Amino acid sequence: MKKKKKGPGVKVKDSDIGKGVFATQSFRKDDVLGEVKGEIIDDANYSTNYCMDLGDTLSLEPTAPFRFMNHSCEPNCELFVWDLDEDDPKHDEMKGRLWVGAMRKIKKGEQLYIDYGWPADSAIPCLCGTKKCRGWVVDPDELHLVAAS
Repeated sequence: MKKKKKGPGVKVKDSDIGKGVFATQSFRKDDVLGEVKGEIIDDANYSTNYCMDLGDTLSLEPTAPFRFMNHSCEPNCELFVWDLDEDDPKHDEMKGRLWVGAMRKIKKGEQLYIDYGWPADSAIPCLCGTKKCRGWVVDPDELHLVAAS
């Protein structure tokens, strides 16, 4: 991810499955749409419908707008952390911060999606309806675990 657009560029609106996040401007591939803000929870057993795993025992309980990003098996966005060397002066400042980036060109008005990639023991039926829908909201590497049960 390289570039960040000025202004929020996204808005929470009603979608076909409840709330969703929509682009209020166009984005190019690799644009940074914004930072996922919220409360960082240090508890290995913490889990809610919206929390995002930050690794180890950390989870992020996001606030709007990115709290309302829906799942798709063919997402147009991805979550990422800046990969900075430990000797980089911004390393500590960026640690534990999560960002949303465009995986492809996104048109104004388009709904923004990420692939939740949940573990098999948390999988639920997927309703995204894309051509490559896995049938389950699950990490692609764990699909065989859901299909086998």
